[in-house]
Amino acid sequence: MSSTLEWTEIAKRLALTVLAGTLIGLNRWERGRPAGLRTTILVCLAASLAMIEANVLIGTRGRPADSFAQMDVMRLPLGILSGMGFIGAGVILRREHGIVGVTTAATLWFVTVIGLCFGGGQTGIGVAALILGLIVLWCFRWIEKRLPKERAASLTLLVAPQSRLEDEIQSHLTGFDVRIVSWAARASIPSGERTLRCEVRWNAPAKERNAGLPQFLSELARHSDVVALDWNTGSARRKLG
Repeated sequence: MSSTLEWTEIAKRLALTVLAGTLIGLNRWERGRPAGLRTTILVCLAASLAMIEANVLIGTRGRPADSFAQMDVMRLPLGILSGMGFIGAGVILRREHGIVGVTTAATLWFVTVIGLCFGGGQTGIGVAALILGLIVLWCFRWIEKRLPKERAASLTLLVAPQSRLEDEIQSHLTGFDVRIVSWAARASIPSGERTLRCEVRWNAPAKERNAGLPQFLSELARHSDVVALDWNTGSARRKLG
């Protein structure tokens, strides 16, 4: 990192920073994420400017003889990284069906480091990081959509009196490679009907993720002893009967 900077060099670093923030931000913006285009550009620029400022001040040594203060210019980019931890934590949210915003937080952290690279004059490292980041955000999303993914849901059944459906449910779900994580039952004394509730997990192939109700659930809903069925995946809920 050179201790002297020309305006042409500063302009080049800032231009590369804006380009990197724009390309990463477009990926977040088109998917409707909390940190979109402007956020990623501003975060990347802030990190770059911090490194440029540190670059300008790098020639400052020690402390003046008449002062107790000692300047450490590298505290400036370190402070930027620490501050990004708070911003990243703010976009991570816990919802009923899981945790969202982790990729957005990681993206903000990533563009911060890219900004530090460009601001510090490490153009080659910054460009390589930008290319790898774009590959991860765009190409790996395509790969993720085609990989099997474990899913979780809550299944609640209202069954007829004198039904032996409990044993049938377990064997039925096992036949579809569905694991029962927890199981609970409650009986209604006046009517004799029972409420069965279980938490299930299964590996869903990519082609079945958006295909509506899973096959094992459709068959279970047609059982003669099932009075009503409630299926809750957190993001979607269906009631039958």
